[in-house]
Amino acid sequence: MSAGTGIEIIRASIFHTPGNPFLDSRALQHFADGGLAIDGGRILACDDYRTLAAAWPDATVRDLRGSFLTPGFIDTHIHYPQVRIIGALGYARLADVSYAVTIAEEFVRTLAAHGTTSALVFGSHFAPATGALFEAARRQGLRITSGLVLADRNLRPELYQTPEDAYRESRTLIERFEGCGRLNYAITPRFALSASEAMLEVCTALLESAEGLRFTTHINESLAEVEQVRQLFPWAPDYLSVYERYKLIGRRSVLAHNIHASDDEMERISVRGATVSHCPGSNTALGSGIFPLARHVERGVRCALGTDVGGGNGFGMIKEALMAHLMQRVAARPFTLSAAMMLYLATRAGAEALALDEETGDFAAGKAADFVVIRPATDSDLSHRLIRAETPEQILAALFTLSTDEAIAEVRVANDVVFSRSTE
Repeated sequence: MSAGTGIEIIRASIFHTPGNPFLDSRALQHFADGGLAIDGGRILACDDYRTLAAAWPDATVRDLRGSFLTPGFIDTHIHYPQVRIIGALGYARLADVSYAVTIAEEFVRTLAAHGTTSALVFGSHFAPATGALFEAARRQGLRITSGLVLADRNLRPELYQTPEDAYRESRTLIERFEGCGRLNYAITPRFALSASEAMLEVCTALLESAEGLRFTTHINESLAEVEQVRQLFPWAPDYLSVYERYKLIGRRSVLAHNIHASDDEMERISVRGATVSHCPGSNTALGSGIFPLARHVERGVRCALGTDVGGGNGFGMIKEALMAHLMQRVAARPFTLSAAMMLYLATRAGAEALALDEETGDFAAGKAADFVVIRPATDSDLSHRLIRAETPEQILAALFTLSTDEAIAEVRVANDVVFSRSTE
């Protein structure tokens, strides 16, 4: 459903984080009887409902009282080929284009159904399958940043690429999809273990080939991986320096995991303005370790959240934020994630990571109306807890703790409906 004409006011209880709650305890904004004024898919204002109704008395009002509005969730690390690895199917089937199209459609629909409006997605090792993902995202209306996965060693033979083929196929995809509507392109080496120095040189050339490209990969996920990188790149003092040598780390770089980083690596990530995607569900499922959030925060490293499907166990960013909170309770250096921080990590922090923060991530005027409608079921644990909640933090904490996938009632991108439970 496309955004309608004329001004619309969505009336609901509204939460968003126009600021960073890691830096400012007042960053959370809550309007108990709130309004989101929208015109042509863009936000005019977010305020108390009565204030907006007085400002635009002729606006169409959509009364969603009893529901909660948050910005659309932003997943900064997820694997499209692994959507069915939760059920243990392998990637190589994506060489079959018809199968890839089916998986791509399933993938984007599932993202939307979980409230995810933007995502940084590891594409496929196969260019047609990666193209199928972009096309499916365009039809669904999501904001997807993705790219062909580049790898030329330490992987199954059918996934192997030559650097020459990787460059040629990537350039074709960049020309088709970078900046096309809601789509963006990310240079995506699988990780240093699977990329020769020749392939990393291809990554450099690709990143410099067009303005606005993003970069994403894995780093410091497990101790075994860190040691293998040391053996493959004996000239590198640490894992990060492999990517640094090829000028791959900057403001538009997102590094997944970074559990076993040195203090020096964290300092350099911070200085370069890159983002670490924290994937708590995957970290526990794979036994990779507990993410040292306190150390990242102390050093000013930007962090956001990722589900890491299929290493993780589901698409839900609400669940992922709760997992982050729980894991930090038992970290070597415990860190208390407030509900405001959880919302920020799942929304605005992701927009900042993907260089989409001028477009989405909160409800500031001028941004796209990307939002999720959370509707607690009658007589549910969530609805009973909300009755007893007395503060905005307690309400938001209840939403993160007790919401299920079924509570996602509707999801919009630029006020276009990309998911509605009433039509499922």
